[in-house]
Amino acid sequence: MEALQQLTRRQVDALRAVGARETPEQGVSLKATATALGVRAPSALTHLTPLEALGLIARHRGKSRLTARGRSTLTEYQRHHRVAESLFGSLGLAPDKTCAAAREIDLALSHRTVEELCRAQRHPVECPHGEPIAPCHTPGRTG
Repeated sequence: MEALQQLTRRQVDALRAVGARETPEQGVSLKATATALGVRAPSALTHLTPLEALGLIARHRGKSRLTARGRSTLTEYQRHHRVAESLFGSLGLAPDKTCAAAREIDLALSHRTVEELCRAQRHPVECPHGEPIAPCHTPGRTG
């Protein structure tokens, strides 16, 4: 099973919170992660602990940072989400609805399915919100 498919929605949200708030100089405090998730620190810790066990984050002195594996998993999540958003957009869903629809399925999609959806959509380069979509990992990518 792919690392991304092992994660819960809240774990992905925690991974995203760390990735969005860390800087090259400093990791993210548990309090900042909890605030970003809208929970108390103990609840945030229950989402971060499995991420650390999977090698997606490293914690040091109360600060969390993405590992290389965590960064690539987050990039892959963004790809899954944005390809799903593009699919829903191509089906006529308004841009403000594509994100919610994509969140319903993005974690369930395998890498292979995302690649097939990407090919079927002729390799979109951005989602309906203008965010970039990382290129395919398969031969034949032209966009």
